Amino acid sequence: MEVQGYIEIREGSVKGRYLSPEMLQPFLGVLGESVHLEKIGDSVMGRPIQKIVLGYGPVKVMMWSQMHGNESTTTKAVLDLIQAMRLGYKNAHEMLQKLTLVIIPQLNPDGAAAYTRENAAGIDLNRDAQHRTQPESIVLYETYLKHQPDFCFNLHDQRTIFSAGTIRQPATLSFLSPAADVSRSVTASRLTAMKIISGINRELQKSIPGQIGRYDDAFNPNCVGDAFQMLNTPTLLFEAGHFPGDYEREETREYVFTALWAALDLILSGRYMEETTKGYEGIPENQKKFFDILIRNSQAIQHDRSSPSDAGILYREKLVSGSIRFRPEIEKEGHLSEYFGHLELDCFDQADLEKLRSNKEIMALLAEGKR
Repeated sequence: MEVQGYIEIREGSVKGRYLSPEMLQPFLGVLGESVHLEKIGDSVMGRPIQKIVLGYGPVKVMMWSQMHGNESTTTKAVLDLIQAMRLGYKNAHEMLQKLTLVIIPQLNPDGAAAYTRENAAGIDLNRDAQHRTQPESIVLYETYLKHQPDFCFNLHDQRTIFSAGTIRQPATLSFLSPAADVSRSVTASRLTAMKIISGINRELQKSIPGQIGRYDDAFNPNCVGDAFQMLNTPTLLFEAGHFPGDYEREETREYVFTALWAALDLILSGRYMEETTKGYEGIPENQKKFFDILIRNSQAIQHDRSSPSDAGILYREKLVSGSIRFRPEIEKEGHLSEYFGHLELDCFDQADLEKLRSNKEIMALLAEGKR
């Protein structure tokens, strides 16, 4: 019997923002013979890097997550995807017959353990595509060469600052078909990736309308997505972003899974070929329009200021005793009428003012101001 509901395949052993290599082991340890699990290298600190191979079809799709160690949402969604395949979600059986999935669930285990973007050597692996100075970069490239994938999915998280265009909508997911040259021309592989993204967007608009963004396509050959696009492999960048109130990114996780499944289904059926570049270009480009908290008329409680002013606050994520703490910091002050807040409070509103006064940490920030 086919499994149809996401809740039935959602992998319950992982949740929240912090996803260390040790937290992956309970899942990887019970995969059994339904998948091929293989160590393919070691990180700077000697942690194993593993790949999972699912399916036995002629069309190969390679994907990797947590290239940046503090970007774990897509890893959770990838585990859900693996479970979906194992449990027979929707048309999983046909996918496994016609596709081969090559998955590196955690490319940067050292960064994942420390909750850092960079690896243990302090290198951003997504700027190491050409020189491949790091063992993790070498592992990724060697896996690419070995499998010669027909499609690549580059899986990341993006910050809460992004809006889907200029409107008051967070970019809960963003996508990019990376450029393959400095002129950002539409090569054959880039066109294919654009069409798949157009189809993904069409599916996601059913559940989160207006919350899909398009990532900046400035060309950088040192970025892995651009580098693989240069090798004529259609490559898609997935960016997991903010859903209102979802700082643990458990809601976003489901939408990433939906996007991954839609992409594979489009490849399986070939329906992406019916899409056009207009469907891709019509996705609004990401804008940096959001703060986590936006306090309007903050001068009302900052007694040394007389002119109208707003305060934009962003959370800084810090690993403390195995969990992530969100520490507020003032990012910008002044006239911020063109910005939005995931939470907005107006000091001229009595109820909002009372909420602020009950938050000693925010009040202390406002008293101190941006430094």
